[in-house]
Amino acid sequence: MAEAADFQGTSPSPARRWLRRSGVLLAGVPLLAGLLQLPISTSASAADKTSVADATGSRTIDVSLDSLSPSAPTDGDTITVAGSVTNNGRQTVTDAHVGLRVGPSLSSRSAIDSAAQRTGFQVGLDAPEVGGKYVAKFSRLAAGVSQHFSISVPVKELDLGSDGVYQLGVSLTGRTAAQPWDQILGIQRTFLPWQPEGADTKTKTTYLWPLISTVHLTAETGSDEQQTPVFKNDDLAEEISPGGRLDQLLSLGSDLDVTWVLDPDLLASVDAMRDGYQIRTEDGRTTKGKSQAVAKAWLDKLEKTVQDKKVVALPFADPDLASLAHNGKDVTGSLSHLKDATDVAADTVDTILHVKPSTDFAWPADGAVDPSIVKVATSAGADKVIARSDSLRETGALSYTPSAARPIGGGTTAVVADARLSTAFRGDMTKADTSTLAVQEFLAQSLMINLQEPDEQRSIVVAPQRMPSGSQAQTMAQALKALQDGNWSESQDLSAAAKAKPDAGATTKVPSAHSYPSSLRKQELPRAAFERIQGTQTKLDNFQVILTDKSRVVTPFGRAIDRGMSTSWRGRASEGATFREGVDSYLNDLTGLVHLIEKSDAKLSGRSATIPVTVQNNLVQGVDNLVLRLTSRQPNRLKIGDGPYDEQPIQVAGEHSQSVKFTTSTKANGPVEVFAQLYTKDGQAYGPAVPFEVKVTEITSTVMLVIGGGVLLLVLAGFRMYTQRKRAVALQAEEEPEDGLEAEGVNKDTDGTVDTEDTEDSENGPEGESGAESGADDPEHPSDPTPDTAPESTDPSGTGERVDR
Repeated sequence: MAEAADFQGTSPSPARRWLRRSGVLLAGVPLLAGLLQLPISTSASAADKTSVADATGSRTIDVSLDSLSPSAPTDGDTITVAGSVTNNGRQTVTDAHVGLRVGPSLSSRSAIDSAAQRTGFQVGLDAPEVGGKYVAKFSRLAAGVSQHFSISVPVKELDLGSDGVYQLGVSLTGRTAAQPWDQILGIQRTFLPWQPEGADTKTKTTYLWPLISTVHLTAETGSDEQQTPVFKNDDLAEEISPGGRLDQLLSLGSDLDVTWVLDPDLLASVDAMRDGYQIRTEDGRTTKGKSQAVAKAWLDKLEKTVQDKKVVALPFADPDLASLAHNGKDVTGSLSHLKDATDVAADTVDTILHVKPSTDFAWPADGAVDPSIVKVATSAGADKVIARSDSLRETGALSYTPSAARPIGGGTTAVVADARLSTAFRGDMTKADTSTLAVQEFLAQSLMINLQEPDEQRSIVVAPQRMPSGSQAQTMAQALKALQDGNWSESQDLSAAAKAKPDAGATTKVPSAHSYPSSLRKQELPRAAFERIQGTQTKLDNFQVILTDKSRVVTPFGRAIDRGMSTSWRGRASEGATFREGVDSYLNDLTGLVHLIEKSDAKLSGRSATIPVTVQNNLVQGVDNLVLRLTSRQPNRLKIGDGPYDEQPIQVAGEHSQSVKFTTSTKANGPVEVFAQLYTKDGQAYGPAVPFEVKVTEITSTVMLVIGGGVLLLVLAGFRMYTQRKRAVALQAEEEPEDGLEAEGVNKDTDGTVDTEDTEDSENGPEGESGAESGADDPEHPSDPTPDTAPESTDPSGTGERVDR
């Protein structure tokens, strides 16, 4: 493999200083041989002790290298090395000093790896001290105590030779009471890249600068017109606030020549904060977010930064391609989510940042690929896959690191990032020592790539971790700034790297599924995650059919489904499962706001009657395209309409209810089970059925005769009472004197004839109110509800009354 790029095309000559010292050692060999024949003296014993101490005591002092400036020196520079020494032993160290040791140039990338892994002083591998005045002295270093040091030395004093990567050792020499002679008690190694003049052919380096975060937004939105978004927590506000992780990434990247890799979900989430947002608290309530100004400032700065820069947009929410390939592709509909996430990516970035991003790159977790990952990654339209060299390994005999672009068949290009450079800044970079060593090793590896084939220009891609911490971002920026100011590399964007001419000998074979790292496979989303996602999608498809304003539901839930398959859930399986369950549960709550009102059992007397059923809509928007079906389990006893069931279309305004009446006819007595069910117009059941029992009591002909006879008797009795009262009034009129006053209710004609007026009974009111009118105040029967529609009507009753939640 081209780590195999381990040896340079032309090896640089050794440093003059090293040659001079080697010559001295060779000249002293005869003298040493003569001395060996002499009796062992006290001084010789001391030398032996020093040699033993060199080999065994060089870890007593911890040497921390906190800064090295400049990281890549040139002629005329003065190098300043600063750090601290800590006595980890039990004895006080005296007569100590810190010195620099510049070894010979290294010949390969593997040699750099080996030197970085060595610990402790090793005679023959570590060079002598520069010495002289270029040391930092300590008269006393007590046990457990740390002291700072700083050494500045002109480059010309280091006797560096030709271009190359040199070992730089920083060691502490001192004495202890038990071993009162000079000995190496601690050493730290790093690298000094030396390219004082511009290289004839420079390596083209592409550095990806990722702005990616975890999932922050829920599927929930407010019922207001703006649909105020609801966040899981306020962590995103911390990330984009001054000094936060994303704020640092943005500020640091703005000064570098990089390719920006964006997750559109991050942009959408920050954009959602600008106009006001809610935060879901641990007790289930929501509280108002307060970082609108911070969100606006961060997006404004990002928009200005990426203008005229190369921007790559990942699919929305950065879906886990490997999990989808290994566990989700066989779940119906899963691949369609990747297509949707890809389609919405470009629009999101363009709308918020007003730049046109590239969406033809796919980036699997850690750049690990196999045939199924490549197939899934390219299924949504991407034709370039960002892989890594520890996955797509070199199997040929190349003696150098090849360019990143590799045609892997089917019109797909693998852009292979260099593994060493891409993983250089993982781990805890909060310690200055760790950060400094990472920067120097990164620069050393980069220069060695250029020295391998100095006449062949190559394109190298660096794809760091997806979500660098603030300290990691600072270290990355420091290294990249030094690289871009150096003399052996020039910047290039990702699209140009993908189009570069591939090396003929570079591998193009995608590794098998068995080669996929088990550590990454353990972090993948399980099949159950994709099954849950598909179940939620099915419910959403059924729900949106009935909505009059689909965008209020489809958009937030569609994006929430994308978030459910995000790469950010790797290593956080329980959190991911909780999020997906939350999306599904909230959708169930919304669909449940459109439902049938429960009915109690009913009694029907007679051959026909109507049964009312009420639909309630507690959504803020109206619903349509629903059908209400009422079904009889025993149509031979009770028919609904003309058969076992009847249907009526439903349309209910937001926060209203509607009652619908169904005509029924009976044929026999007894209980009948009836149930009401809502359906969408495409025949899918909506919500649970509402069952109830109807007790049918058929009215027989004998009963009708009895009732008819009773009515007739009542009529005859009334008529008899009327005639008797009429006769009594006439007799009373005849007995009255003719010349008296007119009786009440009697008129006297001029010819003496007396007619009686038609009058009401004395029970009438003083103003002649009829009995029917006075009866209007009689109480209604408590079981008689106010009808929504006219009797026997089968038409809908209208939108009805507003329902309070």
